[in-house]
Amino acid sequence: MIRRHIFYVLVENRSGVLARVAGLFSARGFNIESLSVAETENPEVSRMTIVVPGDDKILDQVRKQLNKLVDVHECHDFSMEAQDIISRELILCKVNATPTQRGEIVEIANIFRARIADVGLETMVIEATGEQEKIKALLKLLEPYGITEVARGGRVAMTRGKSEVNHAALALA
Repeated sequence: MIRRHIFYVLVENRSGVLARVAGLFSARGFNIESLSVAETENPEVSRMTIVVPGDDKILDQVRKQLNKLVDVHECHDFSMEAQDIISRELILCKVNATPTQRGEIVEIANIFRARIADVGLETMVIEATGEQEKIKALLKLLEPYGITEVARGGRVAMTRGKSEVNHAALALA
């Protein structure tokens, strides 16, 4: 059965680490559905959030292979650890918008607590964050106007409440 897993990986924040992680996926034929990387509260450690589709065998291999990389301090599979998590995605969506349609599009954006990032003569850019289902629903309502471009940030995720993740890696630097 194909499922989506969210891997949370703490890695060294230095050049070449992203290439090694991506190379691991490429060499084994694993697909990355989304990837987000940024510095943590410790500038020497980066946090990767990697969404990977696959069956249990593939996902187990991903987890094991990530843990073998020297640059990886910690690797957690939120889906396997049954933790209560918050996950969000950021999108920018450019949609056709005649002057008479702008009010309708603003109403749709307001329903989803999205923001109008830009208004042009014939287009509008909507900025939205939220869970994947919310983003899908927003895009479905904007589709009739003519979506001309979508830019998506990778999903990011975090546990609720006090984290059980060992942040010893953050103290290394």
